[in-house]
Amino acid sequence: MGILSGNPKDEPMHYGEIHAVWMASTTAKGAVSCYQAYLNHCGDKELKKVLDDLIDQAKLEIKECDTLLTDNGIASAPTMPERPPVKLEDIPAGARFTDPEIAAKISADTSLGLVACSQAMGQSVREDIGALFAKYHLTKTAFGLRLLQMSKEKGWLIPPPLQVKRPEPVHA
Repeated sequence: MGILSGNPKDEPMHYGEIHAVWMASTTAKGAVSCYQAYLNHCGDKELKKVLDDLIDQAKLEIKECDTLLTDNGIASAPTMPERPPVKLEDIPAGARFTDPEIAAKISADTSLGLVACSQAMGQSVREDIGALFAKYHLTKTAFGLRLLQMSKEKGWLIPPPLQVKRPEPVHA
């Protein structure tokens, strides 16, 4: 098989893999910054725990992706500075994100992350990179389920229009 045989970590990354890993790192860095801000706006203890867990997961993804990039001679995007904690009461009501808004946004982020992980897995030639994104996909799936259940329990979920009554079939 030549250049793509043996230990996958010794194989070169192709441009799609490089882009996927670089974007995953960059997106995770943005998530840490954004979710730290959401923590300042959040009032619900359970939602704060989810945000803390998402931040921890994003930091793990940053570490793993940046290591992969560095090991392959590719520079990663810079990390954003940590956000200082702010008391919820110090944020004006009109400028504050509500807990349902935060839950909806991080649910959407998680959904988009699933798509990105699926795409990265599908284009990967290196087994280790495909497996890395499969691991992230599984983690994001668990977060998505956790967020869905929490949003339902707390009455935050706004479902799309539901088809309660089905139209009668027309026989011609």
